[in-house]
Amino acid sequence: MPESKGHFVWYELMTTDTAAAKAFYGKVVGWSTQDMPMPDMTYTMFIAGEAPIGGLMDLPEPSRKIGVPPNWMGYVAVDDVDASAAQAKRLGGTVNVPPTDIPDVGRFSVISDPQGAVLALFKSLNPGPDQPAPGTPGRVGWHELLAVDREKAFAFYSELFGWQKSDAIDMGPMGTYQLFSTGGQAIGGMFTKPPEIPAPFWLYYVNVGDIDAATERVKAGGGQILNGPMEVPGGDWIIQGMDPQRAMFALVGKRG
Repeated sequence: MPESKGHFVWYELMTTDTAAAKAFYGKVVGWSTQDMPMPDMTYTMFIAGEAPIGGLMDLPEPSRKIGVPPNWMGYVAVDDVDASAAQAKRLGGTVNVPPTDIPDVGRFSVISDPQGAVLALFKSLNPGPDQPAPGTPGRVGWHELLAVDREKAFAFYSELFGWQKSDAIDMGPMGTYQLFSTGGQAIGGMFTKPPEIPAPFWLYYVNVGDIDAATERVKAGGGQILNGPMEVPGGDWIIQGMDPQRAMFALVGKRG
């Protein structure tokens, strides 16, 4: 796993059908996979080109029993997982999985922000490659938070990760879309979700080439298009969708 403080460095899909997820994302975004057998489970890595970019695993049975749907979770690099988890708790967040070692890989913790959106903290034992160039196919190119309260959410994350405000985009009735950056690079945006979305969450946008061709691959693979294709500032086009197991995902690319 590559590491750069304040950047998202890993993405993990927990789902109800790992074989179907391999096939779907392989077809839609071109990822290959590599299974990593473990004592009590198989962990699969998603690979873009030659770079591992994320993981795939069965949605744990306790999560299924309480109705947690298949979902994507992002990992953010920090200098000290234990200190960052403690800070998240002081700032009003919740530590869902306490700091835990992954043998020969690193240390992680899963947290919820004060409004309930979930992500993970990560510290690698192994130095990785630099962050990919913007727009690199198959890599996650944008990170979007649908928050209960955008300003309060930004205050939490800026304290925790040192994120800074970038451009603020007026979306009319949808309110303000606040871009955030780290190391001088805009890496995502956050806004106050509409009332019809029941809970806050993070949404991850994978880079593709032609957005219309990718849209057709989503449909052919049994996925659902929830929104788009829609043009966004800068000339890119996006779609937001749901995979066949009903995990939310998004794609970003060009048109034509």
